[in-house]
Amino acid sequence: MKRILLTIALVGLMGCGKKEPVQPSASDLATPPPFAETKAKAEAGDADAQFNLGVMYYQGLGVEQDFKEVVKWYQKAADQGDVEAQYNLGVMYEKGKGVEQDFKEAVKWYQKAADQGDAIAQYDLGNVYRKGLGVEQNFKKAVKWYQKAADQAYAKAQLELGFMYYRGLGVEQDLKEAAKWFQKTANQGNANAQHNLGVMYANGKGVEQNYVTAYAWESIAATNGDNIDPRFKSHVLEVKMTPAQIAEADELVKEMVKKNPKLLNTK
Repeated sequence: MKRILLTIALVGLMGCGKKEPVQPSASDLATPPPFAETKAKAEAGDADAQFNLGVMYYQGLGVEQDFKEVVKWYQKAADQGDVEAQYNLGVMYEKGKGVEQDFKEAVKWYQKAADQGDAIAQYDLGNVYRKGLGVEQNFKKAVKWYQKAADQAYAKAQLELGFMYYRGLGVEQDLKEAAKWFQKTANQGNANAQHNLGVMYANGKGVEQNYVTAYAWESIAATNGDNIDPRFKSHVLEVKMTPAQIAEADELVKEMVKKNPKLLNTK
């Protein structure tokens, strides 16, 4: 049975964090399974149908939106070991949607999904350990779960892991390792990581100091993210660089993007 995908977009890295559900893809919305058919299969115990029914209640697809029903059907699918349902159920408990907010219960379901190898659940488990939500704050465990998600190329986990190494939280401070993980995230088009690399190249932290490379990363970051403060580039870098160096940096940007188009996040 085709699954209806419900993805969770997470913002506010290294901050308070916020989860908001994102609409399924246009192709999924174009041909959702009929509600009555999905409900019948769900009531018969089909885990995929139970998950899909939860999504349909969440999105109001063929039925009135009802978060309590969402939790009910995610729970049924999660109890059968459905990893996506386990993760989404954790989100519902963390946000208090359709159920009383319960961070400990959220952690329980994140843990189950994370143990099955779900990278987003591993990332969120890292977040709750870093912030101490529903568990005792533990930076070492945060690093452990960020590492697992980062090893699966989950960009947000790579960024967080870079921060942990940069600040020496839960791990011995290692600026080279921080730069390594920022680089991996930057290569996927993450503006924050690209800015972080720019700062590290400008200051010679974890990498050899290079204003041209720093300027190039700042230029790419500014293209990708409207939250990047342009003053670092204009007030710090440009005053230390010659016109020739700035021109060289502009050419470097072209070369970098040509080599890896993913540097520019066009989503």
